[in-house]
Amino acid sequence: MKGIILAGGVGTRLGPITTSYSKQLVPIYDKPLIYYPLSSLMELNIKDILIITTENQLENFKRLLKNGSQWGVNINYAVQNFPKGIAEAFIIGENFIKNSNVALILGDNIFYGQDLNNEISSNKFQNGGLIFLNKVVNPSDYGVAIIKNNKIKHIKEKPKIQKSNLAVTGLYLYDKNVSKIAKKLKPSKRNELEITDLNNFYNKEYKLNYIELNSSTVWFDAGTTNSLLQASQYIQAIQERNNLLVGSPEETSYRKKYITKNEFKKLIKSMPNNSYSLSLKRYLVQS
Repeated sequence: MKGIILAGGVGTRLGPITTSYSKQLVPIYDKPLIYYPLSSLMELNIKDILIITTENQLENFKRLLKNGSQWGVNINYAVQNFPKGIAEAFIIGENFIKNSNVALILGDNIFYGQDLNNEISSNKFQNGGLIFLNKVVNPSDYGVAIIKNNKIKHIKEKPKIQKSNLAVTGLYLYDKNVSKIAKKLKPSKRNELEITDLNNFYNKEYKLNYIELNSSTVWFDAGTTNSLLQASQYIQAIQERNNLLVGSPEETSYRKKYITKNEFKKLIKSMPNNSYSLSLKRYLVQS
């Protein structure tokens, strides 16, 4: 399986913070936001990753992430000049996806919890689509899934009348047909290729399964100033309480044996002497 991180858009909800740089580069406690979705893909054993961003932010991401070899992964880049919808990622990434299954994660989404990885493994995803649902108190802000008899009946985008409190989170798994299907979608009223339309197409014509996140998995849609603060405070509390790192590509790559112990040591040595590198040093001693 391959992975795509969608890190485009203009981040208007975070202005003026994002006036000069991408929201996915905004810090969440001790690391840039994009480290978290990147680490999530790595946790799912995905090593071939495509970052889709805007042309004016491309060099910033390349400077930060490079080609991924330092973490034992392969990172490619593509440009989405205008925000034409989440589903357009599969058209932009068609040559990258080729005949592989693919996971798409939104660059401002944070997932934390081992059970998510276990559930995906036990699901043994092969074909169709797989989405991840989470109960929310503000369903009108999200696409929500209406479930009947343990099956998805329909997905409604930002419903004015509450029909479900199960929000569709920003992690999606699809089979190799996804680019072909995305090309069939018609733009919505806001002239975008909607991920909700893609999911409803899969649900009707193919197969769309779901996993409801339980209380052991935490999800943040870090697209607002409030959610940025909440996510930062949560990450800080978890890391300090449990003496571990959350959403660290360095830690993930070493723990999952994408890189050797010597490579991990060299990686730490190449970093400035700061709280983040000190956390990695502590992890190395403990491991």
